[in-house]
Amino acid sequence: MQISVESIKELRGLTGAGIMDSKNALQASNGDIAKAEEILREKGMASAMKKSARATNEGLVESYIHSGGRIGAIVEANCETDFVARTDDFKALAHDIAMQVAAMDPKYVDAADIPDGADENPEQVCLLQQAFIKDPSKTVQDLVNEVVAKIGENIKVRRFSRFALGE
Repeated sequence: MQISVESIKELRGLTGAGIMDSKNALQASNGDIAKAEEILREKGMASAMKKSARATNEGLVESYIHSGGRIGAIVEANCETDFVARTDDFKALAHDIAMQVAAMDPKYVDAADIPDGADENPEQVCLLQQAFIKDPSKTVQDLVNEVVAKIGENIKVRRFSRFALGE
């Protein structure tokens, strides 16, 4: 099947995937952009799993202060190289995660951090399992995996803290 350049551009704009990855996904989906986007998302998840064992010793600390200055959050997001830590994609991810922490008040980074015997719902108390506030159809972990697939490096949320007046 012949894939148009416009279709490839559109898919790249939606996913941030490379030209050949976009073309291959469109060919596999017979030109259906929605199916191609899903193929790339699944491929990105597989890519993220392969990279998850890599060391993340670089990164940045990002803060978010909600309008009015009554709630704020600070997040440490780590990646493999300082080059990636300076990219707009990584900075935007760290900012979105800080905003998520301020809005949803998670207690733990991941479900593995919940103490044994605690009767808590991971989708409510774990940052990475929470529905993303800007797009509830995906979790924060899905958001991280998308950026991992796009930039090609492992990313970890190491820790966070939320501040609110009166707490």
